[in-house]
Amino acid sequence: MSAAGVSLRHARVRYGPLEALHGVTLHAPAPGVTVLLGRNGSGRTTALRALAGTLPLSHGAVVWDGTDVTRLPAYERARRGLCLVPDRRAVFGSLTVRENLELAASGRPFAPALDAYPQLGALLPRRAGTLSGGEQRMLALSRALLARARVVLVDEPAQGMSPAVAARTYGLLRGLDACVVVAEQRLPPGLCAGTTIVYELRRGAVVFSGEATETARSTATAVAPDPPGPAKPT
Repeated sequence: MSAAGVSLRHARVRYGPLEALHGVTLHAPAPGVTVLLGRNGSGRTTALRALAGTLPLSHGAVVWDGTDVTRLPAYERARRGLCLVPDRRAVFGSLTVRENLELAASGRPFAPALDAYPQLGALLPRRAGTLSGGEQRMLALSRALLARARVVLVDEPAQGMSPAVAARTYGLLRGLDACVVVAEQRLPPGLCAGTTIVYELRRGAVVFSGEATETARSTATAVAPDPPGPAKPT
């Protein structure tokens, strides 16, 4: 297993009495794109949060570039170059679009964000909380691009976007010189390149791992029904 990138090793996560991850082991190489596939309740969002440090492990380890960071708090992981883009509340709603971008750019020009999403140019004076869902996703992804993170974790990046903007978003993620981990319900066509690694999670366990081309050949991977049993948190 390559040391460069981030890994979960035998990771278990609990929400009170409920275990959401059952000894999950996965590795996202750097640079490269890794997709965590799964329906709601599969554990894909929990896995992202465990990597980011916003959820503690009850067992197992988080390893980043060969170093165990399990006990490193989320803010320290962020300082070291990890960026989490959650599916909700991913922008500062009370600040304007311009202020959101300026914070992410840390004194550098934020023009690359407008190159990535030209639609944001007209929205610079608007408060981020007044934007549509798709516009907020564009802003959240722009902030991640400006952060120049070494690890980018994104939960459903294209949620609320038009097909054209979604395709652009996946192209931007593929082009990052970083370890990119994306959580999705289904494998997007824009991430079906052979170099993309896929893990399918079902009820807190990995049921498939391989290249995206293998997953694309079998639609059953994305749409097979879950076995009966109690629902698990995402």
